[in-house]
Amino acid sequence: MKKLLRGGFVVTPRGSRRADVLLDGEKIAQVGHISPAEAKSAEVTDVSGCYLFPGFIDAHTHFDLDVCNTTTADDFASGTRSAIRGGTTTIIDFACPNKGETLAYGLDLWHKKADGKCSCDYGFHMTIDDWNEGIEGELDDMFAAGITSFKMYLTYPAMMIGDEAIFHALREMKRLGGIVGVHCENAGMIDALIAEKKAAGALSPASHPLCRPAEAEAEAVGRLLKLARVADVPVMIVHLSTAAALREVEAARGLGQKVFVETCPHYLLLDDSRYSLPDFAGARYVCAPPLRKKLDNERLWKALADGEIQTVSTDHCSFTLAQKDAGRGDFTKIPGGMPGVETRGTLLFTYGVAAGRITAERMADVLAETPAKLYGLFPRKGVLQPGADADIVVYDPRGTSCITAADQAANVDYAPYEGTQIAGHIAEVYLRGTCVVREGKILHDRNGQYLHRGKCML
Repeated sequence: MKKLLRGGFVVTPRGSRRADVLLDGEKIAQVGHISPAEAKSAEVTDVSGCYLFPGFIDAHTHFDLDVCNTTTADDFASGTRSAIRGGTTTIIDFACPNKGETLAYGLDLWHKKADGKCSCDYGFHMTIDDWNEGIEGELDDMFAAGITSFKMYLTYPAMMIGDEAIFHALREMKRLGGIVGVHCENAGMIDALIAEKKAAGALSPASHPLCRPAEAEAEAVGRLLKLARVADVPVMIVHLSTAAALREVEAARGLGQKVFVETCPHYLLLDDSRYSLPDFAGARYVCAPPLRKKLDNERLWKALADGEIQTVSTDHCSFTLAQKDAGRGDFTKIPGGMPGVETRGTLLFTYGVAAGRITAERMADVLAETPAKLYGLFPRKGVLQPGADADIVVYDPRGTSCITAADQAANVDYAPYEGTQIAGHIAEVYLRGTCVVREGKILHDRNGQYLHRGKCML
């Protein structure tokens, strides 16, 4: 049966308008005025007063990942239930083969982790943490498998590959039309600062941000952008956290480079005072890059509003309190990462749209349309128009709701935003025409499909 969402405000980056949305099977059939004759054969839902956003896309999650001698609390089953409850209808996770393993092995492993378990649609980026003729020779096969985006690291010994290898990989991306997202921090600076803190016996979570200063991120961003300029290829800076790093991006763009920037809700909303919370509570906020200063928060909000930042993802990498507790007595043993995929949309609406920092149109752009274009999913995803997948978030801005650990689908026993009051709530979520969430209740799960992605359209 056809479905009709009647009377909502359809949001696009180019403007919002009151319009009906007619769904036919998995696709959007019409957007606009739907005549009574057409409506007669449809199941009608009144969404008056609500915003209709394209289904959100989170292009940076880590589910079922082995890291820091443990495995993330959320696998693809719990992680994507958390995602869909928060309005995210598509995730792109990172397939991570270890050094010495092939890209094909990593892709096969991640399919085994995800296939048949996902409650939203999903794709994979491929991590390049090794570089040799074999890896280079696999890149064409990755594109054939729908993997058109890649991840590299300038820190972490198990992941980083060095500037020469990165340069060669960037050259290959230019040849193939792929895009690379890079974790930018200066590994040598971080290691030296960690050694100093350990020698001084300063082993609490409060040392974490001191060992990963803004300068470590800014230097690495600047270095990457110089490599990319010579390689003549666009790059993505993932989870950018500081005004200092943003200045490096501005300088590169001033020279004509194409640079894409992603940030995360915790870099917009939280600051490094959290690491000094008593009773080891600061461990909950250990992530890399770390939380920054309030001045960085405000600068990133401005950059988001002005279009300097293109996407807001979560870097969802969750651990329980017991897992975080492994770092008592040594902050370097705290597994780094936080949950976030369930609260991204409501936080951005509350502190962005409702607070007047960004428009609803900008929210639709950074959470849906731009990531769809960046990662080869547009126009199937990221837009409410005829022919697109009927992925829709019905957001009711009226009233308030509250974030609590007790009320979450994620497999985590704390919430970084515990007690935060939210403007409105997500009333319904549609995945390819099926209402999968209503008033916080997950109605259908494990219906996600693997997405064979095209090339970046930007």
